Amino acid sequence: MQSMVKLDRFDLKILVHLQRQGRCSNVELAEAVGLSPSPCLLRTKRLQDIGVIRGYGADIVLETLGSHVVVFSEVTIGSHHPADFRKFEDVVGKYEEIVECYNVSGGYDYLLKIVAPSVASFQALMEQLLDEQIGILKFSSRIVLRQPLLRRNYPLSTIISGKRSWE
Repeated sequence: MQSMVKLDRFDLKILVHLQRQGRCSNVELAEAVGLSPSPCLLRTKRLQDIGVIRGYGADIVLETLGSHVVVFSEVTIGSHHPADFRKFEDVVGKYEEIVECYNVSGGYDYLLKIVAPSVASFQALMEQLLDEQIGILKFSSRIVLRQPLLRRNYPLSTIISGKRSWE
């Protein structure tokens, strides 16, 4: 686990603005957060250097590119030795259709988010994973029918302050 970094109100403003508008110039960012461009650039670079900002990317609307399915798969592996977890994670990392992988507590070991062109393609992927001999004991999948809520932004103020937004 990473150690917590100290952020002041300007750092937080920078992060909040970049979450909403990552493709802005430093001048626009500086104006939005109330800093002059030079200190704003130094702060943004520092946030990148210490690993708070991982990168920047486009928010792609998959529906405009063609049909696809989003599937969440709960996976249980048969052995819980650290090497078995590493082996599983290394193999699933090789498949671009697996866009998120979480090691979770509870009734199963991993939650995978998979984006595939079709249900048949998803099924072929799961069969390939089973063929990989990575210790999958069982898996259960749920196909997403619709997504009534999607937030791309983290609740930074709540995380940093520890106070819930509705209080």
